[in-house]
Amino acid sequence: MPNLRILWMVLLSTLFLTASAQHENGTKEAIVKIYTTAKVPNYQEPWNSSMRSSTGSGAIIDGEYILTNAHVVANQAFIEVQRYGQRKRYIAKVYAVSHQADLALLKVEEKAFFEGVKPLTFGSLPKVEQKIVVYGYPMGGSTLSATIGVVSRIEHHTYAHSGESFLAVQVDAAVNPGNSGGPALSNGKIVGVVMQMISKSQNIGYLVPVNMVKHFIEDMKDGKYDGFADLGLGTQKLENPAIRRYYGLDENVSGKLIVKVVHNSPLAEALQEGDILTAVDGHNVENDGTVEFRKHEFTHYQHFIDAYQMGEKVKLDIIRDGKNMQVEADLKYIADDMYLVKTTRYDTMPRYFVYGGYVFSPLTRNLIVSTNRNRLKLSYLAGKWQEKDKSEVVVLLKVLASDMSRGDNDFAMWPIDKVNGEAFKNFKEFYEKMKAAKSDYIVLEDNDGVKVIIDRKEAQAKQSAILNKYNIEFDRSIDLRK
Repeated sequence: MPNLRILWMVLLSTLFLTASAQHENGTKEAIVKIYTTAKVPNYQEPWNSSMRSSTGSGAIIDGEYILTNAHVVANQAFIEVQRYGQRKRYIAKVYAVSHQADLALLKVEEKAFFEGVKPLTFGSLPKVEQKIVVYGYPMGGSTLSATIGVVSRIEHHTYAHSGESFLAVQVDAAVNPGNSGGPALSNGKIVGVVMQMISKSQNIGYLVPVNMVKHFIEDMKDGKYDGFADLGLGTQKLENPAIRRYYGLDENVSGKLIVKVVHNSPLAEALQEGDILTAVDGHNVENDGTVEFRKHEFTHYQHFIDAYQMGEKVKLDIIRDGKNMQVEADLKYIADDMYLVKTTRYDTMPRYFVYGGYVFSPLTRNLIVSTNRNRLKLSYLAGKWQEKDKSEVVVLLKVLASDMSRGDNDFAMWPIDKVNGEAFKNFKEFYEKMKAAKSDYIVLEDNDGVKVIIDRKEAQAKQSAILNKYNIEFDRSIDLRK
């Protein structure tokens, strides 16, 4: 009898190990290596670009899609994918991309690519200390890698790719270049997508959580990416006792003070500066601006706004002049609709305009990080909201050396406020004012009164020679040539 019991336990163990091995092999077959050749813009010389090759990881999901990071395929010119255990590469194309959330879906036209593979499915948002397995093709080898770790924390974190803040999952599993876009699995289901690591730390990586992935896929069902909404509110913490007394708040009331409502915010007519935001979608807002999304777990109140799709409505509880009120926000704008400086750009060439060797461009985050020139002032502008009469910052990017620009070569990354004494709303309007100028001189001025003077007739006469000298084919970007 004892021998029979031992044999039975051995049999069960064998069956379990066999089933586990089969499951693991099925998982591996859904992991994809991605080869990307990208056209990388040069923001300091916006008429130029370079080619760069890189690799990343992805996972086959339902619908014959490959799920990966947006940054794996950003600025792509050509993409190939390769399945685990195969040597053939297949041509892939980007079907949908969210640079906000650093997510992308790829499609492969050849059906043979998907033969015999079982797509991975989605789980739920993991819990702290939950075990996860990260799959991908990191640097240091060409074969599939699997690393085991646990969830360390879950909270809002800045996504390196977009510079925007969303819910993120921190893990202690080893994450390296090449892992990007690979799935993180728990109990055989996708709970996140590897997106970035902290280079100066030991085994600290971040995942795009599964709820963000599901939101992205749901968003794309109509064939159009709308993005994650922004309320267009500037808020202040209410942790200081004096400010709480000033606004008449007792100990039972928590929230954030609304200090700014952007002119095109969906709440521009419903909210006022001085209102207290106390709840989002029925979830209490703490004095530090966090909400409890699970018992004893807190993150930024934006979490319950991100849960909605664009075009839906979210209810906000506020206090105004000591009275409780409820307002409804129609979600219809993203961050780029709100901020003066555009978020990081991808899949497009920079916008520019060359006039007599003076190079102008709208200010973007790409441009700010491309140089150390005037970084402090430009970073300050990057945090400002749009106004009705100002939706974009224009900078004198650089001055190409010539006999007509002597003495102006130190002007670089210089914000411009006026053309011949007139303000302008955006880069296109700036361009139109420059082209329409009839005076002998064009006067460019910043908000401190510093001026750059361009001899209009001399600039026009020497334009072609300067463009040829610096091997610039077009004097303006394609958006201005239409």
